[in-house]
Amino acid sequence: MLVEGANVYILLCADGSYYTGLTRNEVETRVSEHNLGINAEYTSRRRPVKLVWSEHFERLTDAIAMERQLKGWSRAKKEALIRGDYSALPALAAWRKRSGAPCG
Repeated sequence: MLVEGANVYILLCADGSYYTGLTRNEVETRVSEHNLGINAEYTSRRRPVKLVWSEHFERLTDAIAMERQLKGWSRAKKEALIRGDYSALPALAAWRKRSGAPCG
């Protein structure tokens, strides 16, 4: 079922990696597709996947911007978001800028 706006989500893959995606469908439907290997090049080789975070955006442009932003985040910063530790996000961003740490 198509929803208004879009959902951004993070999946935990069987190999421990994270996958960030965007869907205009229900998130649960898209996660099922990932687990079935439907339109899921990266995750089809890393199944099963588990939904660990998602957020709905009323505007598609906001969802696209958030997906792009998350894809540039370090693993530590993604894990803080997944935990709901929003106060840690600025410090993790500052640490990455100072250290030149790669994305995760």
